[in-house]
Amino acid sequence: MVGPIKNTLQKPGNTPISKPGFLRRLTATFYDLLLLIAVLFVATALLLPLNGGVAFSAQQFFFPLYLLLVSFFFYAWFWTHGGQTLGLRAWKIKVLTLDMKPINWKQALLRFIAAIVSWGFFGLGFLWILVDKNQRSWHDHLSKTALFLDAHDTHH
Repeated sequence: MVGPIKNTLQKPGNTPISKPGFLRRLTATFYDLLLLIAVLFVATALLLPLNGGVAFSAQQFFFPLYLLLVSFFFYAWFWTHGGQTLGLRAWKIKVLTLDMKPINWKQALLRFIAAIVSWGFFGLGFLWILVDKNQRSWHDHLSKTALFLDAHDTHH
């Protein structure tokens, strides 16, 4: 009887590195979303005294831009410093370049913007993982990055 086939990429030295599956990626994304919401609550609380302690109105264009910037730095910091947000770490996934090196801030910015577009089209950019031969999303392609299982967890 033949065992299950694993999706792998070849690392220098021909050591296979497994690619995380769709549900694993989706779950890590959900974990990160919960954490991001908490970070955005704190970021809002820090600004409330500057707005007289009242909610921000739609006419205050600075506030959504501020939240977008906070969101970018939340993801980009983790991606550029170890390749793992807390959600990715929980599910043993890393964001790396295609040659398995840490990503830089430019790639993080491209990935962040492309992820907004990916999710903005009803998640089609994320669902692209299901049809892409290398299981890469639109934001993976546009930023020339990919998700890999952490080397310490390639047996799952």
